[in-house]
Amino acid sequence: MSKRDDLIAKYAADIKDKFGESADMDLLTKVTVGLGPSIYNLDASKVSGGDDKELETVKNNYLIKKLGMADSPSLMEAIKTVMEKYGSANRNKHRAVVYYMLCKHFKKASIY
Repeated sequence: MSKRDDLIAKYAADIKDKFGESADMDLLTKVTVGLGPSIYNLDASKVSGGDDKELETVKNNYLIKKLGMADSPSLMEAIKTVMEKYGSANRNKHRAVVYYMLCKHFKKASIY
């Protein structure tokens, strides 16, 4: 398996463990590929749930630019809900998992 396949398997396990659902492997793979080389960078591959600036970046760069959503309070509410479900004690919130869960939340799989 390639390094990317290993990461995708890790992300799928995270979705199962933290969110209690089986990952749509096709969508998870597309979200992961869409993140490009950032998945291999230790810092860029994670989302800091306690950093408001980081959450704004997720909102602006992913939800608004990538998924084409209009800015509204519901975007940040969804991000915070995903962060809460991921677990505040969990310091390793993978960006691919967060983006995948947001994509599913807003039913935007068709973007990929």
